[in-house]
Parts: sequence; C-alpha cells; structure tokens
Amino acid sequence: MPLCAQQPTIAIIGLRHSHVWGHIGKMIDGKPAKLVGIAETLPAQLEEAKKRGAAESLFFADYKMMLDKTRPDIVWAFTENNRHLEVVEACAPRKIHVIFEKPLASTLRDAQRIRQLALGSGIHVMTNYQMAWWGANYTAKNVADSGDLGKVWRLRGIVGHGGPGGATGLNKVFFDWLTDPEKNGGGALMDFGCYNALWSLWYLGRPDSVYAQVNQLRPGEFPKVEDNAAFLLSYKNGVGVFEGSWDLPRSFQELEIFGREGSLNMANGKVEFRKGRQGPVIPVEITPLPLERSEPIAYMVDCIRKKRSPEGLVALDINVGVVEIIEALRKSIKEHKAIRLD
Repeated sequence: MPLCAQQPTIAIIGLRHSHVWGHIGKMIDGKPAKLVGIAETLPAQLEEAKKRGAAESLFFADYKMMLDKTRPDIVWAFTENNRHLEVVEACAPRKIHVIFEKPLASTLRDAQRIRQLALGSGIHVMTNYQMAWWGANYTAKNVADSGDLGKVWRLRGIVGHGGPGGATGLNKVFFDWLTDPEKNGGGALMDFGCYNALWSLWYLGRPDSVYAQVNQLRPGEFPKVEDNAAFLLSYKNGVGVFEGSWDLPRSFQELEIFGREGSLNMANGKVEFRKGRQGPVIPVEITPLPLERSEPIAYMVDCIRKKRSPEGLVALDINVGVVEIIEALRKSIKEHKAIRLD
C-alpha cells in the first residue's frame, strides 16, 4: 500500500490498554501521522479520549467499518492481547500496517498466524516496547557487540513494579483483562517476562531450554494469575536469569550483561562498564537515536517509506520468538520441570 505523499494516516483500534493515554495526544496532534479514526464502544474510554482532544467525528463503534471508511496507512491496536490476531485478520487483506503493544500475541499459535498473514499480505506488524526507543539499550548492545566484554555468555534482568493498580476508575478496563489468563496470556510472567525474553533473544539467540517458577503473593488482588515470576533460559554456552514482578517496591527495568572480560549494567537510562575484576565503573556515553528510531509511529512511517520491515527489538520474527519462550515457560510452571524448545 503506497504511503500518502503528504501525511500518513493512523487509526486506533481499542482504548483498553493503558499505554494508549501516553500516545493518543501525539496522534490527535497529527505527529507524525494524522489520526483518522478511533474504534471503541466503552463510554468511559471514549469520554477520556474526548477530554484529551479527540473529536466526536473520530469515533466508530465497528472497527472494520472504520477501516473501510478511513483507509488508514497504519493501525495501532490497544486491545486485549488475545485479540491481536483478530486485528491482523482485518488489516492484512486491507493492506494496513499494524502496531501492537507488547507482546505480539497471547499464544504462540496466534503469533505464528499473525506472522503468516503479515508475510502473505506484505504488511508490517510491529510490536511496541517502551525500551525499544531508549538510546541506552542500543548503546549497551553496541558495547557488547564490540567485543570489549569478551564473548557475552550471561544476562541478568529484572523488570517490574508494584503492580497494575486496582480495578477502579479509568484503569478498571486495563486491570480486568491484564489479570485474566486468557485475555493477557498470563500475569506478571507475560506482562514483564516478555521484556526479559526479548533481551535474551537479542543478545544470546534462541535458548535450548527454559525453566520457571512463579508466586501468587497477593491472591486477593490477583486471584487468577501469578504476580511474580523468576525464570532461567539455558544455552549451550550461556544463561539468562530473569525476574518479572508486580510485587516490587519501585519500578525496575534493568539488565546486566556479562562476558569473560567485563560487564555492563543498564538501568535508569544509563549504561556502566566495568573491565575485569578490579576495573573502575566507567559511565558509557549514550548515543542519541535518530528521530525515526526514537518513537514508534515515526519508525513505522520510516519503514513504510523505505519499504523495509521493522528491525531489532520490534521486529516480527524476534517477537514470535518471545511468545514461544513465554509459552514454554508456562508449560514449565505447569509441569514443574525444564522444557526443551524443539
């Protein structure tokens, strides 16, 4: 589908993922794509969008009708995870590119079908992670790739916070499906484990086997899903040790990368390097990302214009791999054993 020469257009399907409120203002302002439609039926979500500047004329109750009437270049879906395949089934034949909030899908079967539809129709499907637009992530990876650490063999990561809040107010819709094992695909393991799985795939590739254990520390708040998960991704010559939690006293999104000759710590937008056993801690200068790599819409527009698929952390194949790992981890929890990846 050729991109509009003047200004690309974008439509929103669903206002049910809380991340939408961090992005809708930019879309309403038309930066860098013009918002042409919002498909949602929940009154409270629609009212909030109006408060943030969305015109009544943008609203549609039927998202397929919206797609046919507005013919956007891009759809950004803020739906429950188990509806992602449904969205691609609608967008693929219409040649509309799609952005999802992480993860790509709630099950591996859905993720694989999404990939099949995307490749068959020639559309881009991009999975959005907040960390995909942080210069620190790429600075750390570049140092690791330079060989200054020696061969990278060990990762240790933790992602989480104190939980998704309560089922009240505007957050109720998000909370209700995020704590539903079918709609989300799990609890804290899916919500934050996907970040860790993505890091491990990016640095070490596909693991040979996985093992997980979970806790339900607050069953009164989260009766259906785990709120804490710890897991091990095993490689022939490496290992990833990870945690994803809704039970932490503050927010974490930290990764340590180890080689035989040095290590990196990435946290709070900073990267620190340490050489050997006695070397001093050296702050690494963060390389700023170019505009087209610094936020999701700009990157999708750039990919469409240059006729190339999204790459790196937001790419299709690596995010199918993320869902494969999460599904294997769920099996490990159920069977109380390590699970080999076929």
